[in-house]
Amino acid sequence: MTNISIFDKWCQMSLVLRILGGLIIGTCLGLFVPQWNWIGVMGFTFVSALKAIAPILVAVLIAASIAKAGSGLGSRFRVVISQYMLSTFIAAMCAVVGSFLFPVTLKLSNTVDQSVPGALSDVFSNLLSNMVTNPMVSISEANYIGILFWSILIGIALKMKASQQTITVVQDISDATTLTVKWVIEFAPFGVMGLVFTSVSDGGLTVFSTYGHLVLVLIGCMLACALIFNPLICFLMLRRNPYPLLFTCLKESGIQAFFTRSSAANIPINIALCKKLGLDEDFYSVSIPLGATINMDGAAVTITVMTLATAHTMGVEVTFASALFLSIIATLAACGTSGVAGGSLLLVPMACSFFNIGSDVAMQVVAIGFIIGVIQDSLETALNSSSDVFFTATADYYDRKKRGDNKANS
Repeated sequence: MTNISIFDKWCQMSLVLRILGGLIIGTCLGLFVPQWNWIGVMGFTFVSALKAIAPILVAVLIAASIAKAGSGLGSRFRVVISQYMLSTFIAAMCAVVGSFLFPVTLKLSNTVDQSVPGALSDVFSNLLSNMVTNPMVSISEANYIGILFWSILIGIALKMKASQQTITVVQDISDATTLTVKWVIEFAPFGVMGLVFTSVSDGGLTVFSTYGHLVLVLIGCMLACALIFNPLICFLMLRRNPYPLLFTCLKESGIQAFFTRSSAANIPINIALCKKLGLDEDFYSVSIPLGATINMDGAAVTITVMTLATAHTMGVEVTFASALFLSIIATLAACGTSGVAGGSLLLVPMACSFFNIGSDVAMQVVAIGFIIGVIQDSLETALNSSSDVFFTATADYYDRKKRGDNKANS
């Protein structure tokens, strides 16, 4: 009984404050006792638990939501997909402007041998291949393209053929999985403590001294997207102050995504936030995993900045037309970004190829990207994941506003 009351009191405390406490403790432990490697295990365990449950959660949520969904979801999906693609393109253009204003020169010396996409066609080929992967394999390997595809088909089939009792059972399984995820999220402070400990004890912040200019351009572009351009899209649609919603998304989604460095691991957290915001479950249970797949503002910034830094270093002249073309390429390529840490970096050689920059040089830039990944990938994931909730909420509120106007006019 005592254990239950202690756990209940723990859950009743503000999750953000608990995470902040874990962040501070992890930083102090990383500075003063970096040899305590067992602390970092908590971070690895937390991220692994989220990654393990997320594919199951997405699969059952999507199938259950579509099976019991009513009409009216189509318009919201069109709105949110448009927002995802528009914001990603704007992010790429923002990176172009930032790179032109503050050109980056890299020190290219090391080489890396990795398998990367050779052309944009390879990216789309991989997308189609992942889409039709065996559904059980998709879940076990966290292939969200495949999970989305098969869950939507199964949900449609259930809606057409299943009895109400069967749909209720599927919904019960979805609710049980959601509760399991909630239990895992309650231990986020310990996970964040372990993740911060690992980053600090490994001396990750030293990247500022060696690659400070590059890191600052990346950070500046991502912050401009998060704090200026994405809120502007929301304002133009809702005609109201977008920053209360934005700061809620950054606080409750972006902070955790920053430390987990995984959009997939943050899906359960985003779904819980959408529920807290009072959004339509039938909508967000599909739009959130979809956003984790195609809403890649941070990835577009990374691909564009790293490519233009390479071009500048190699003395390649970049015209406005070629920069615009690069933005389009970065937008499309970002949608095919791998879900692994540093996945966007592996698309840099493909983008460099459009400026006739060879893979030997481009892979040196990828190596630099992995060095600064403790900052670049963390901020990229925070931007990507928090904007999934931000645009999902915007689309839902826009639909409610539109329906309210229609009622008022009738």
